Order: sequence, then C-alpha cells, then structure tokens
Amino acid sequence: MLSVGGATDERIGTAHRAKLAFIYIRQSTADQVRQHQESTTAQYRLVDRAAGLGWPRERITVIDDDLGKSGTSSAERQGFQRLMAEIGLGKAGLVVSLDASRLARNNRDWHQLLELCSIFGVLLADSERLYDPGAYHDRLLLGLSGIMSEAELHQIRMRLHQGEWQKAARGELRCPLPAGLVWERDGRIALHPDEEVQARLRFVFEMFGELQSAKAVMRELQRHGLLLPARPLRGPSPQEVVWVAADSARVLHILHNPAYAGAYVYGRRRRDPTRRRTPFGRGATVKVALERWPICLRDAHPGYIGWEEFVANQARLTGNVAHHVAGRPGVVRRGQALLQGIVVCGRCGRRMGVQYSGPHGDYPVYHCSADQVGAGQIRCQEVRALAVDAACERILLETLTPERVALAVSAVGQLEAEAKALEHQWALRRERARHEAERARRQYDKVEPENRLVARTLERAWEERLREVETVEQAYEAWRRAQPGPLSESERGEVLGMAKDLERLWRGATAEERKRILRLVVSQVVLDQKRERGLVSVRIAWQTGATSEHKLRRSVQGYAECADTEVLERRVRALNGAGMMDREIATVLNAEGLLTAHGAPFTGGTVHLLRKRWDIPTVKINGVAANPQRWPDGSYSVQGAAIALGVTAQTVFKWLRKGRLQGYQRTKGQPWQITLPEDSVGVLAAQVRRTNPSRRTAS
Repeated sequence: MLSVGGATDERIGTAHRAKLAFIYIRQSTADQVRQHQESTTAQYRLVDRAAGLGWPRERITVIDDDLGKSGTSSAERQGFQRLMAEIGLGKAGLVVSLDASRLARNNRDWHQLLELCSIFGVLLADSERLYDPGAYHDRLLLGLSGIMSEAELHQIRMRLHQGEWQKAARGELRCPLPAGLVWERDGRIALHPDEEVQARLRFVFEMFGELQSAKAVMRELQRHGLLLPARPLRGPSPQEVVWVAADSARVLHILHNPAYAGAYVYGRRRRDPTRRRTPFGRGATVKVALERWPICLRDAHPGYIGWEEFVANQARLTGNVAHHVAGRPGVVRRGQALLQGIVVCGRCGRRMGVQYSGPHGDYPVYHCSADQVGAGQIRCQEVRALAVDAACERILLETLTPERVALAVSAVGQLEAEAKALEHQWALRRERARHEAERARRQYDKVEPENRLVARTLERAWEERLREVETVEQAYEAWRRAQPGPLSESERGEVLGMAKDLERLWRGATAEERKRILRLVVSQVVLDQKRERGLVSVRIAWQTGATSEHKLRRSVQGYAECADTEVLERRVRALNGAGMMDREIATVLNAEGLLTAHGAPFTGGTVHLLRKRWDIPTVKINGVAANPQRWPDGSYSVQGAAIALGVTAQTVFKWLRKGRLQGYQRTKGQPWQITLPEDSVGVLAAQVRRTNPSRRTAS
C-alpha cells in the first residue's frame, strides 16, 4: 500500500494532474543556505520527482520564499502561507518536499496542512514515497512523521540550551556588556579604561541616590549638558562606546542593569505564551523578578555600585510606579498636596487620590473614590488637604528638631560634593575634546604634503575637532557663569544657622523636595473624618515602624456637625450670665482659641446668632423691650431724661459727655441709667426755657 510511487501510481488521477504541483523548499538559517548548498540543491531537484509522477514541468511551481527561515512557526514564512492559500483555493494537486521537517516543525502547522490536503484531495510526496492524507494509514504515518520532526527540534534545542545554561552557571557564557564594562583577553570582565565613562556612570548612580527618580536624573543631565555612554550592538562600529543624549530609557537601562553592580546574571527575561503575542506569533518577552533570576553570581567582576545599593535602587524604581493595590506610592509629583501617594483612607484602607478645586485649582482635596468607580456608590470620604498638610508639617518639624544640626552639616557637604562632581565631569569632557583634536593633528602631520587628496580630508577633520574643542570650552564657560561660586565662610555659617530655623528652610523648599523629605521619615498617613463629629483622625505610620495618633478640627457647614458645639454653648451661656455683651463674648472666645463652624474668628454678630440658636436671652436690663422713661431703681433712661427736661436725646448724650448729667452703664452696650434728682429737673428745665428761641429752634 505504501509504495515509492511513480507515474502509474493508482492514487494519482486525472483530477490531480489537472492541478499544479508545488515544490516547497526551505532552509532554517541563512548560514545553512550559504554553507549547506548540497541540501538546497537536493531540494531543487525535487522538480524531477514531480515530473516523474506525471506533471509537466510548466505546471510545476517552486516555492522558495522561506529560505533562511525557521519552521517552528508559520507566522514569518510567507512561502508556507502561500502554499496553504493555493491548497485552499483548490489549485494544488501535489505538494513535494524533501521531508516533513521542511514543511513544518510544529504539529499545529503540520496537521493543519494535512487537514487541508485531505479536504481538497491533495497528495503529499517526499524523496521516497507518495502519501494520500485522505487514507487512514497514510495519514497515520504522516502524523508520526510530524511528531518526530517536532521532537527532533526539541532534542536539538534541549542539547544546545543545556550546554548554554551550564556555561552561564559558571559565568563563562559571553554576553554583550553594557557601556562601562569590557572583556579582557583572559576572559575576565573589567571596568572600561576610559575615566570619563566611569565618572559619568558613577555620577548617574549618585544622582539617583539623591533625587530618587530616573526622570529627575535625566533632567539633571540635560540641564548640565552631560551625555551618556552607550554601546550599540549593530551599526558601523558595534561594541564601541558612543556618547548619546540623556533620556529616560537610557537612564533606566543603566539603573536596571545588574552588571553595573558586579553581578553576572542570566535569565532576566523569558517568553510568556499567555501574554500578548508579537506580530510573528511568539509569546511576549517579560521580565523575571529579581528574586527569581535563575543564574545570579554576585561579585563576579568589578562594578560601579554594591549589590545592596542595586537592590535598593530596584525597590525605589518599583515604588516610583504608582500601584495602589500593591502599596506603591509612586514618585513625588509637582502638586501642592503634601501627602500625595502615601495617604490612605481610614474607612476602607485603600489609597486616596488627589484632586484640585477652586477657581485656580489651588485647593487640594484627598478623596477615596474606589467605591464610586467600581460599584457606582457614593465616595467613601473627601478630606480637604490644606489643614491636614499643615498639621503634618508641624508634626514633622517637631520630630526633626533633634536632627537639625546634622541636617545642616550634611547640606553643606552635599552642596560642595555636587559642585566638585559636576566640575570633574566637565574636566573629563574637555580633556576628551582636546585629545581628539590632538590625535587629528598627529594624523595630519604624518601625511605626505604632496598627497593633497588625503591631506585635505585630514585637515578638515582636524578643523572639525578644533571647533568641537572651542564649542566645549564655550559651553563650559557658560556653565561656570551660571553656577554659584564656592561657599564662603559667611555662606557656610548661614547654612549651618538654618539648623536653628528649620521652618524657614522648609518654607524655602519646593513641593517635590518637601514630599521627598516627608517620605524619608513617614511611610503612610491614614485619614478618617467620619469617626468623630467635626474631627479628622490622623494616624501617621513612621518609617521606624512606630505610629502616632492625632486629631484635627475640620471646617464644617453648620454647628450640628461642629466638634466644639457643646463647649461653645457652655461658654456663651456662662459669659452671658456674667453680664457680658455679644462683642465682649466674641473677644473672650477668640482669646481662648475657639473658632466658628467655618473656622473663622468670632464677631458680635456671630455670637448674637448663636444666642438666638440656643435661646439665650440678652443681658440688657430691659431685655428686648423698649427703654422705659424711668428704671425700677428710679433712674431715668435717655428717652425719659429728654422728656423730663424738654430736650432731644442727642442733647442728653452731649450733657452726659460734658458732665452736666450724671449716669452710668453697667457694661458697654447696656442702656444708660441717669441720676436726675427732682430739684435738678426744675433747674435744668428753667435753663432750657431761658435759652434763646432762635438757638433752641436751630438746635
């Protein structure tokens, strides 16, 4: 049944010969195409095999688009896709290949091909036999051939990768090194001999230790015009160090690379078939967590930082990416909210976001909107940030009081170290520019003067290097003019004197610097404004593991929600009972530090509204009624004295001021009680009658 087959094979019918015969040719790599030409020639001779089966040569099509491509997947093989399309369109009667492994190296593509050939009645042939995929025994043998082809590839890969992993486990597998490290002749890894390359990389790690952000390091490099070393794997000069502009990706590449920590690592990435697939059908490449690196040899070669510092940098970079579920606060932002990224809702335990309100967007608010976003419910809570931030600032400054002198001394040393580090970077850059110019001059001096074709080129190269030296020197002078000079003794004393006034130093810092200082000593702040009426409960978790509880009075809409309502009512009743007027009560309440429900100082009007709210009567001797002509003790009111004397009330006030009438007020704001004996009434009334009528009328 399974014969070699020829032109008279009974399985080849007229319907098959009426269609085309396709010869599929493939080699796995370009090296195989160049070096194993006999295999390629043998595959092209399969045209004779198809002709021997009865197909005219003009009806035989050769598909060799996949030379140099692997058979592990059909995604990159346009020739195989073209063959499948021809079979599906019913144009193929015969498919010939050297063996099953040429057509496919995985069972998915192989069985898909067999299924299509079985449906459309296409025969398969290799260098030995002819197969009908529609026949059971032929289909069984073809299936076994596909399985063996895939298993063969697996065995080859396993042997190759096993040797690769064993060599990597000893640290002997040579991998491309980043800029700043080189392979020595004896196979060891050493630091790059270029001092500028070493200094620039150390500067990046120092800046990250200070700024705690890769983008901040990038901005610092760009601000000073400093380039970064890179080592391209391809191009006109592969593996040679080139200088490129600083960007975020290059800074992150330096910070993430364990080779700079002196570690030999293999297996930092792997393919994950469950992740998004690339256009070529392969699983996406994902990072492997640091603690799961399969091969990690610490202190395998010299490095720029220690392993502990590298691990701390990775933790910082991970924390800079905000992920509330994972508990990562993210990098500090430019907004005014001091607790951005570290504030937690005391109701549900989730991270709180920040939004800015007000006409100019300068009033930050901490809000917990997880329930609103996830389930359409109301927000968990909203806390106005200004009062909370002010309280946290006060607590922080009180906590840092014992460390003020140490902070000031460290600040002085940091300023001087930064100036020296930048000066060193510029010195190396200037030295490199002068060296390139000197080398161009030596090349020009060695050329024969008569050979003007070469001399002109070298002369132009020398002039370009000299212009580069001039450009670097001008940039250096501009940088020097923009930088402050070295600290004088008076400036050092001023910085040290800031230890006595840390509040002034805090006010002079930017929002980002304040947040960075806060995170050094505080891990998170939990807020809950619904636990107690009118209060915000603040729990601060310090980096040392200790916690502290604080309560903060918040501004509310009315006294029903105010935390001091009972205290205020008790004090207003007591002061009112002591005979104080509304303004006097307001003065006392302000002196005691009490505030209104909106957080404003008290006035006489607000005290009056509070008395009306709590039904507290006025302390006036006649209450709210009009003043009588005479008080119960026999004294006169201003209106009563005016009637008795036949004058106006203004005249009574004027006589009280000049002393012609005697009277008193119990307190300021109380009605006047005027002492007016009977004999004095007649005398004063007679004086009024003797007054000039014209003057009395005028008055």
